Amino acid sequence: MPALKDLEIGVMFWAGRDPVETLREVKGLGVVCGQLGVPGDLELTPELVEAWRSALEAEGFTVVTVFASFVGEDYADIPTVQRTVGFIPPATRQEREARTLALSNFAASLGVGSLAAHIGFVPHDPADPDFVAVRDMVRRVCDHAAKHGQSFALETGQEPAAVLLDFFQSVDRPNLAINFDPANMILYGSGDPIEALGMLAAHVVSVHAKDGDWPDKTKPGALGVEQPLGRGAVGMERFVAKLREIGYRGPLCIEREIPDHAQRLKDIRMGVELLERLRE
Repeated sequence: MPALKDLEIGVMFWAGRDPVETLREVKGLGVVCGQLGVPGDLELTPELVEAWRSALEAEGFTVVTVFASFVGEDYADIPTVQRTVGFIPPATRQEREARTLALSNFAASLGVGSLAAHIGFVPHDPADPDFVAVRDMVRRVCDHAAKHGQSFALETGQEPAAVLLDFFQSVDRPNLAINFDPANMILYGSGDPIEALGMLAAHVVSVHAKDGDWPDKTKPGALGVEQPLGRGAVGMERFVAKLREIGYRGPLCIEREIPDHAQRLKDIRMGVELLERLRE
């Protein structure tokens, strides 16, 4: 695999299609690394592992993070996210924990040292039964990931930075980490992303380069609107500058979550060009 430069530009992309075809499309965007999202219904067979392992080697591509998603998650609005996403819904905790451990094994088979996920809206009260259950679940995931030498990174956005720090202290695992997504802080209305990045700096092992606008305050429960990189409220110049300030040197993985595939690729190409300029 090629050696990655400081602030190497990457892409968040998804498994589900032919691995070689997928990697060639991603490399066509001008990147050599990225985060591999795994749909919740994708069967993690030995054949799938071998197909991805051989494709990554043949294409000279580096996966820096395997990203978990789960069957039944819905990001339509904030109440729906609270009800369906991550480790919070009690009815799906057992199956989602098993899936997360299986994804840790999948990542290890590909030589990937980081696993990441949205764990959902963790309650602010540490005495809340859901807080306790999710904390203990995250501890078990961290302990399993540690056996593979992996970090387990929580995606930012669904709670303010101070609340996330309190959760980290409660979990108390050295390999618990953060995948910092500045746009999510805005989309969920949970705080200024640059300020949050400064607070969470010690735990950040990976980032999403993503942009968006704040929620419409006249529509309770609505999420903000994701935008192409550089066209939202994050301020990508100050975001990259803050990453340098805190000493972050890892990849900048562009994430663009829209259903129009052709437009998504077009927006990512523009994002790559923007980040190339900002890195200089």
